[in-house]
Amino acid sequence: MRARPTVNITPMERVARMLVGGLAVISGIVLLLGAGSALAVVLEVLLILIGLDLFVTGALGHCPLYAKLGHLPASLARRTS
Repeated sequence: MRARPTVNITPMERVARMLVGGLAVISGIVLLLGAGSALAVVLEVLLILIGLDLFVTGALGHCPLYAKLGHLPASLARRTS
């Protein structure tokens, strides 16, 4: 069984990621309904996927890129020490 990843995003950033991600998904779906070209469809699907990524990382509280770069916000570093 895999362990849950550590939280490396501040609570404020988590909320912001979930809000922006949710808005991106909704916007992408609305735009996709009226897409007129293949390029528009590709770009709108990318918008939806990026929105899903932001929403999921916000909900989990773990950003894989932050983990790979070794980034931990100062407010979270203070809690662990």
